[in-house]
Amino acid sequence: MTATPQLVRYGDLVPCKTAFIDAHTPGSDRKENFTIIGGGVSESPDQHVHIRETPGFNIGAAGQPPFCRNSLHSHRTAEVFFVLSGRWRFFWGRWGTAGEVILEQGDIINIPTGIFRGFENIGTDYGMIMAVLGGDDAGGGVVWAPQVVEEASAHGLVLGQSGRLYDTKQGEALPEGEAPMPLLTEAELAEFPEPKAAGVVSGFVARYLDLVALADGAPAKVIGAEAKLKDRPGFEMDFVTRRSGAEAQTRHSKPTVLMPVRGHWRVAAEAGPQTLAPGDTFLIPVEWSYSLTPAMEGEAALYRVTATDDPAGPTHWDG
Repeated sequence: MTATPQLVRYGDLVPCKTAFIDAHTPGSDRKENFTIIGGGVSESPDQHVHIRETPGFNIGAAGQPPFCRNSLHSHRTAEVFFVLSGRWRFFWGRWGTAGEVILEQGDIINIPTGIFRGFENIGTDYGMIMAVLGGDDAGGGVVWAPQVVEEASAHGLVLGQSGRLYDTKQGEALPEGEAPMPLLTEAELAEFPEPKAAGVVSGFVARYLDLVALADGAPAKVIGAEAKLKDRPGFEMDFVTRRSGAEAQTRHSKPTVLMPVRGHWRVAAEAGPQTLAPGDTFLIPVEWSYSLTPAMEGEAALYRVTATDDPAGPTHWDG
């Protein structure tokens, strides 16, 4: 793990417009993918990675204009989103009709592994959601619903068994000896649960204003064995606000990432002070001491992600 803190500014993020198999599919063809820490699950060799070394999890983001959607897919490890800007609809199920929930700025969702999920920006302007993916390799990629793969093929994109994307409209083709990624069979599809919205919303969604209330006097535990969203995905998340109280010389035995969602924060680390704004990502290495305080008046909140010894894998849930 890196021996010095690393900061990626929101304004320096480099998007990839061809990250996934639905990049040419109408309705999904204007989305942007960002890989901030780790390679994430991008299928494109053109994906820019800001920080390659991972702390046990990946950090990324998705940016989309209004009514642009990310197609139905599944993950083998955690996929956690919080809304940085915009208004977003998350939906799930084999056809995306099993349930849905709408999230606003600061809301967070820990989408259960092993279900098909998608999301779209239903706001009036470009929106951004920040992501935390479990595991150093983020589960080795995503699994697409068969109809997504079939529709993408009609628009020139083919996914190889290696997980790499090939654009036939650009003259690319599968290398000799590599077959297309096989579609899931009906028997395999039957293994994907379709949970009701009530169970997902109650167990895997936390609202920003509720977390603000819980973070009065101390940070609120958001994801963890004893947190509001009970799960052990290989990392923990907590939520810090102005009312949580100033933290002087905090030190973690695992790598930690700070991700502001509102306001500006002053971080005094051993390598020198930094001021963080919403959308910035700050990686603090193991055993580095730092203090954390709001940098100005007004509302201030951030999510903090810390690695744990728990293995990345299926969500701890009852379905």
